[in-house]
Amino acid sequence: MRPRGRRFEPVRPVKQDPINESIGAQRVRLIDEDGSQLGIKVTDEAREYAYGKNLDLVLVAAQADPPVARVMDYGKYKYEQEQKAKAARKHQSQVHVKEIKLRPKIGVHDYETKKGHVVRFLNQRAKVKVTIMFRGREQQHPERGRDLLLRLAEDVKEIGQIESPPLQDGRNMVMVLGPTKNAGVKTDAEDQDIERSEEAVQADRDGEAAAPAGDAEPQPREEVAEAQAQAGG
Repeated sequence: MRPRGRRFEPVRPVKQDPINESIGAQRVRLIDEDGSQLGIKVTDEAREYAYGKNLDLVLVAAQADPPVARVMDYGKYKYEQEQKAKAARKHQSQVHVKEIKLRPKIGVHDYETKKGHVVRFLNQRAKVKVTIMFRGREQQHPERGRDLLLRLAEDVKEIGQIESPPLQDGRNMVMVLGPTKNAGVKTDAEDQDIERSEEAVQADRDGEAAAPAGDAEPQPREEVAEAQAQAGG
């Protein structure tokens, strides 16, 4: 029997940006690091120009005729691109969706409570999925659920906007609200007011603590009496 050979998975080449010596074009349209156009150059000349600035020559538009190459710090460029992509992913992951469920015949008190939750979620800059749950004969009057959802949207319109209008989904009706640019603004302002109030109270306390030292200083009448006594002596 022949010895069983070891299988190797083919290594996929990592796609890299054409840079420096890997640029195969004979000529390039050269762009300097500050964005200024330097005209069409022989690639070797463009490379030497970049090396002379201790920078790299990077092909940025290979399909152009001639291809466009830019002088830049390639390491810094890649780092900035990675940071931008990371920030974009982080921003996307921070989008939260909260859910509130209502009944078509909800009472006034319960409605105000649920609306308060919606307001809180929107001020946290989260999206809110509002679901109306129909039971039994309630399904024969979907307009009641739609009216309730639109009423809620109207009540919170300063901080919330309809991203998905009321839609029937089986026994439920769903609407999605998203935060507006005003969402959370009032909350942030209130937090700043509280912080200023706490600083003012602390300053008053510090002033009261320093008051006894001021009382120990001689008053104007005491100073006059003391000066007269010294003159009479």
